[in-house]
Amino acid sequence: MSGTTTDADPGALLRDWRRRRNLSQLELASRAGVSTRHVSFIETGRSRPTSGMVLRLCDQLGVPLRDQNRVLLACGFAPAHPEHQLSDPPMAEVAAAIEGILTAHLPFPALVVDPGWHLVAANDAVYSLLDGVAPRLLEPPVNVIRLSLDPEGLAPRIANLDEWRAHLLARLRHEYDATGDGRLRALLDELDLPDHRTPGTHPQTPGLVVPLRLRVGDAELSLLSTTTVFGTPREVTLSELAIEAFYPADATTRRLLTGGV
Repeated sequence: MSGTTTDADPGALLRDWRRRRNLSQLELASRAGVSTRHVSFIETGRSRPTSGMVLRLCDQLGVPLRDQNRVLLACGFAPAHPEHQLSDPPMAEVAAAIEGILTAHLPFPALVVDPGWHLVAANDAVYSLLDGVAPRLLEPPVNVIRLSLDPEGLAPRIANLDEWRAHLLARLRHEYDATGDGRLRALLDELDLPDHRTPGTHPQTPGLVVPLRLRVGDAELSLLSTTTVFGTPREVTLSELAIEAFYPADATTRRLLTGGV
């Protein structure tokens, strides 16, 4: 669950999101087209907002759909955004689209993760890279960050481990700062430890982006990653999914993955 307030006070929830976005009451009021006094009254509980006002403030604050529902419930309103499992009938077209994206990306690796970086789906190219990983790391729910950085996971095979670890942890910090998701905080507490860092072991890779340099047998794959999310989602689960796709960063990697000569 995102957010930092543990009670069900809607004013406190909205205040937490405003502070997380580093906005003053005046700035939020200006963006939402209301008075600063009204924002103050909502945050202190002196005024009960309508459901429309809750959604307007949440929209200006970039509050995730799941947390918008949380604020609405705290105000006594019904959730505005539906939530389903990916296997539920209403999500059939979405699930088919995800499967199509993953399949079309072959022979390159691609996977889908939730906000806590748990594996939702992956194509065969991903599973082919997991030989030798400790079985405990592959037991559901599989956490992709832990799978990557655990000493019994992919970590020993990542040639630029320090660089890749720094990239992943920086992304985790950014996502935690934006969402306050406790799952991300737990991952940071677990993985961002001094004994996990060995600065200077591997020099930084030259180039515009940080690749994943993964040893596979006698070969080394160099992969660039991209992240794709669904545009304008109105369903909670869909809004939280991200597709992580990897592409060859050099001709050798492309040849190895495509089976070329």
